[in-house]
Amino acid sequence: MNRFKTEQEKFWTGQFGNDYTDRNPASSNMGSRIALFADILSRTRSINKVIEFGANIGSNLKALYQLLPQAELSAIEINDKAVYELNKWKNLTVYHESIINFEPDYRRDLVFTSGVLIHINPDMLSDVYERLYNTSNRYICIIEYYNPTPVQITYRGYSDKLFKRDFAGELLDKYNNLRLIDYGFVYHRDTNFPLDDLTWFLIEKQP
Repeated sequence: MNRFKTEQEKFWTGQFGNDYTDRNPASSNMGSRIALFADILSRTRSINKVIEFGANIGSNLKALYQLLPQAELSAIEINDKAVYELNKWKNLTVYHESIINFEPDYRRDLVFTSGVLIHINPDMLSDVYERLYNTSNRYICIIEYYNPTPVQITYRGYSDKLFKRDFAGELLDKYNNLRLIDYGFVYHRDTNFPLDDLTWFLIEKQP
């Protein structure tokens, strides 16, 4: 693994990252995750290769596998403990590194993040956007906490570890051949499929 560039990367490779992995079993909210991705995928077509930036133990990819059992799945993950769990899964390509350092080896039909950009050092977001863009053959999906302007939120007693902003808007502004297909919100009080107040944006890369 390459040397870390930010304090946030060190944070997620340490004990806090290990504890996060323990708090979030693979079966957590699986029905809700499947419902979320079914909704997103209904706006797409021909998804054969998928990669998640910051997959932790792969709960989102397991949900996607239920919907796209023939698709090639890949994960980028920085935390050793989470990578150990990912490597138990057959037919999953795992990149054990920071998404800030990831260099795309080939393009995927769908590239996505879920609750990951919020933990990236804001100074490095432009680099991450570039990697998302360069890894995508067609679709990019951003599933994060949304705020119209950048704001830092105290996260479990820690400062500078969670940031909310308009990630999708910044990505759209950065590349003029991207277009917004659709967006939606998942509410933690949803009576059928609750998740953690996430806003998703599906973006298409134009030729």
